[in-house]
Amino acid sequence: MFTGMAATTFEVLAEPTRRRILDLLLERSRAVGELVEVLGLSQPGVSKHLRVLRDSGFVDVRADAQRRFYELRVGPLYELDEWLAPYRRLWADRLDALERHLDETAEPDPKEPR
Repeated sequence: MFTGMAATTFEVLAEPTRRRILDLLLERSRAVGELVEVLGLSQPGVSKHLRVLRDSGFVDVRADAQRRFYELRVGPLYELDEWLAPYRRLWADRLDALERHLDETAEPDPKEPR
């Protein structure tokens, strides 16, 4: 659980509620009250998750009179995407090798013209 110290991206995203909040903010910016309603959590509970997301740079907040609107910031997601890129390449290479292997070892389809 987040304890007030700087959390890593993975610690932030490991929490399912925070991932759900990011999914909701991907659609559009939302007021805290709307997030509370959609998530079915208490306002203090949602606010704690929003604070973690804000402190880690995943969301921005803007005030509109008495309401607070949260919106997604893409910067940390780009950083995460860049970090994942070599792993995607690794899996793509392995899947390509598997496809080649399956093509080489496949029995010919008797319905296919030769």
